[in-house]
Amino acid sequence: MALRKLNLTATPTDSAAAAKVEPGKLRSIGGGPKNFAADPSPTAPRQVQSARDPREQEIFDIKSRLHQSLIEIIDLDLLLTVDRTTAQKQIERLASDLIRNQAVPLTADERERIIREVVDETFGLGPLEPLISDPTIDEILVNNFQTVYVERKGKLEATNVRFKDEQHLRHIINRIVAKVGRRIDEASPMVDARLQDGSRVNVVIPPLALDGSCLSIRKFRAKSITVDELIRYGTMSTEFLEILKFAVEAKINILISGGTGSGKTTLLNTLSSFIPKTERIVTSEDAAELRLQQPHVVRLETRPANVEGKGLVAQRDLVRNALRMRPDRIIVGEVRGAEALDMLQAMNTGHEGSMTTIHSNTPRDALSRIETMVLLGAANLDQRSINKQIASAINIVVQIKRFPDGKRRIDSIVELMGMEGNVVTMQSVASFVVEGRNADGTINGSFKIDQPCPKFFERGLEMGLKPPILNAEERAAHVQQVKAAKAS
Repeated sequence: MALRKLNLTATPTDSAAAAKVEPGKLRSIGGGPKNFAADPSPTAPRQVQSARDPREQEIFDIKSRLHQSLIEIIDLDLLLTVDRTTAQKQIERLASDLIRNQAVPLTADERERIIREVVDETFGLGPLEPLISDPTIDEILVNNFQTVYVERKGKLEATNVRFKDEQHLRHIINRIVAKVGRRIDEASPMVDARLQDGSRVNVVIPPLALDGSCLSIRKFRAKSITVDELIRYGTMSTEFLEILKFAVEAKINILISGGTGSGKTTLLNTLSSFIPKTERIVTSEDAAELRLQQPHVVRLETRPANVEGKGLVAQRDLVRNALRMRPDRIIVGEVRGAEALDMLQAMNTGHEGSMTTIHSNTPRDALSRIETMVLLGAANLDQRSINKQIASAINIVVQIKRFPDGKRRIDSIVELMGMEGNVVTMQSVASFVVEGRNADGTINGSFKIDQPCPKFFERGLEMGLKPPILNAEERAAHVQQVKAAKAS
């Protein structure tokens, strides 16, 4: 019988009737559904041989044929006109009818799994959908169609998630980039974008990716991490928090330094919560990740060039424009290039309390990277002039690090003291000291205060702020005074 389009407003009886197809009509789709884009390029990736279980492969094939049959039956245009819940229920009912009418030999668990995965293929990101919905996963890393890793609690784990083949993975990638208004093909084989929920996605396809398309998704937390959670997770101590809170309130310019995935943006988000609600903040980011809670925030995001190579709006353009928007503070998500010079000038020209992040392994390396970036925008500047700009603009550098046990901790807080010759001098305000390891590999250590009275406390005093008590003896005496006052 001919397969007619499914009316999504039909009754369950109509849906079942639409699902009754002749045995054997669930044709094999080979490389995937007919709208999968095959790669005809002679530089197609070499396929890594899979050792997939035969039963697992059989279930994969059943799911693929079922999905193809649904595509032939469903009116996809009508699918877009109804709410997802209604459409999903009808898809589940139709898939169940197709399986039953074809007498496919499946257990109850396998049947439920196939129906769920077909729904994910229709409405979501296919095999990645369970990973997207798992709150314990921070990053999803697809190396090729049959190798998928995730990051949990700072550590990488292999998963049993697989795509049918390269074309299946490309279909999911095309769905992702289409939702954010981007395109990816041999002419533009890389995409770096932000998903609608705020997650960051990076894609590289052949011919640049030799073993098949690569996909990285850094998931966006639905709820911001609070300062109490950072202390509970061991990212910092109460004393560290008091130092940073005082620095933000005293309008100290802060540079957050760390490696990839060390928690720089999370820390920047947390510190920004201490900015007074009366101030106007302008943010500039490559991919918008910051979630500031203040009422007066203007968010700016870069834009890549179009197919013709026009329309590029770089980070430097946004930072320059932010200076004309009457900001009290400017927050740059991350400095990566020539915008470092504009950021330094903003910090030096009345926009105190500004913050940014940078990829670097140590505070000293962070300053060296900024020096290099400044030269990209002003090659005629000499080293001493650049270092003077850095020393006068940046007050403290917060180094955050992901340790071998997977935990992210603030490794050090250093204060810039000025210049000695051509070198920017620093002093350590606080640091994390590793004291050993437990049997399970977790690191034992303590957060140590190296300088109870850093220089930037003076600015806070001038503003009428009360510096935190960092000296252990003074803190103990203060606690006793508070207890005595409460008792009386």
